[in-house]
Amino acid sequence: MKLAPACYECLRRLIYQAAGLATNDLSLRQTAINGAMQILDDEFSHSQLSIAIATKIHRVVREVTANPDPYRAMKEREMALARELYPELRPQYKDELQSCLKLAAAANAIDFFREPGSIKDDIREPVSFVVDDSEQVEAKLKDAGKVLYLADNAGEIYFDLPLFKHMRQFARVTYVVKPSPVQDDLTLEDVRKSGLEAELGKVMSTGIASPGTVFSSASLRFKREFESADLIFAKGMGHYEALSELSPQGKFFYCLRAKCQPVADSLGVPIDSYVAMLQ
Repeated sequence: MKLAPACYECLRRLIYQAAGLATNDLSLRQTAINGAMQILDDEFSHSQLSIAIATKIHRVVREVTANPDPYRAMKEREMALARELYPELRPQYKDELQSCLKLAAAANAIDFFREPGSIKDDIREPVSFVVDDSEQVEAKLKDAGKVLYLADNAGEIYFDLPLFKHMRQFARVTYVVKPSPVQDDLTLEDVRKSGLEAELGKVMSTGIASPGTVFSSASLRFKREFESADLIFAKGMGHYEALSELSPQGKFFYCLRAKCQPVADSLGVPIDSYVAMLQ
């Protein structure tokens, strides 16, 4: 999915947020903002991907402020929120694919631009998919040998686990995270801190600290695993933005909440809709 005009303001907002989280030094913060805004103005083009520009923005902010993880405190709050809500909500969802999908999707309401209170309210709301290809995916899963589960926000790990375990009944499933911090995305370190590493089993990284996955910069190992997988389960908007630029192969399965108008328009659904779509 290429950039829409509305993406400029969202990326500008991201710059100010990331710089504000990275340092309290006003001079250093302004230097980071200036550098990131230069990238945004130089590279904003309707042939570009939002996640590619966001990756460069975050790199500049980290380098200028010497803060390797500006979103650390935010991620810890999100993970604490998810740990709190998970035991309350888990009994409401059955141990079947569509129900586990809905549980996983509910946590995709987590958004670093939103307040925790509104996130809690949304996660507690029942999920209804506007696009629901769960039956097709269930059939595909039963014939799959290898599945990659591309994780999204850090707090979602708890809500991912039942679906991950369900998939593992049929195929070899690898949980894929980021190698190092970017935004509030789940990293290898976050998985270890969650206490769920043993339950997940095989965990690997994309090899690049980017929202979604910038394939041109991903590791060779990830690219090999990606090509050989029978099903790619892609959580969140960032992964949709990346994968939707590839030729449809009948193995990309998106599970997300369409939190912004450009993504909703691309998917052909109302904003804030939940989607479980095979492409």
